[in-house]
Amino acid sequence: MALRGLTATLLLVAAFAIPAAADTPSPLGKWRTFDPDTGAPKTVVEITDANGALEGKIIELLDDGETVCSQCDGDLKNQPLVGMIILWDVKPKGNEWTGGTILRPANGKTANASATLLDGGQKLEVTGSKGIMSRSQTWERVE
Repeated sequence: MALRGLTATLLLVAAFAIPAAADTPSPLGKWRTFDPDTGAPKTVVEITDANGALEGKIIELLDDGETVCSQCDGDLKNQPLVGMIILWDVKPKGNEWTGGTILRPANGKTANASATLLDGGQKLEVTGSKGIMSRSQTWERVE
């Protein structure tokens, strides 16, 4: 009889735990980025899971600016921005994602990347840092 009661309790706990886990916000999806100088919408970046880490790729340009990465070096020089991976190897650590790299196509420079969900998963604060310098930008989820 005690086993039956324990089984019923475990089933009840599991029934409540599964919806709670499903409601946990995720950075996966599409995000609208903004020009850091003007605040105007710039691109749509799709963040996907790449073997347990976040990877972000530009899937749409929202302004009439550059369409290629003219400031990039090496293999990325003059490559189309649409389809370019600009965020990679960002791994979960508690309530944030850290340890990866972000590319800023406007200047072709990379920085250490971290990301934190805000507003119940509707905004994503993305920070690029090099040494003691850092710069954050808030991206908005695209429905």
